Amino acid sequence: MKRSRFSEEQVIAILKEQEAGMKTADVCRKHGISEATFYKYKAKFGGMDVSDARKLKALEEENAKLKKLLAEQMLDNAILKDVAAKNVWSAPSVQGFATSQMTIPVA
Repeated sequence: MKRSRFSEEQVIAILKEQEAGMKTADVCRKHGISEATFYKYKAKFGGMDVSDARKLKALEEENAKLKKLLAEQMLDNAILKDVAAKNVWSAPSVQGFATSQMTIPVA
């Protein structure tokens, strides 16, 4: 994912300029961003303070770590199930083969 040119603090400052009465087009021109980017920032950071943005960033990082841990755990679980399934099916066939070879002829 592409990293933003602006930090959360800078984005909030840009949004506050527009809230203070400056036109959206002028704010975008001043900072070199498109209006679509401005509205994307507004959807994500609108009404937040800098401390709220920092908390949001920390929560997003924690969420990413937890998702990674969950994915790794699910992969480990799937591997263990696969190995267990192979062992369960191979063990009886080996035992069945060994016992079928040892039949005693009836006289």
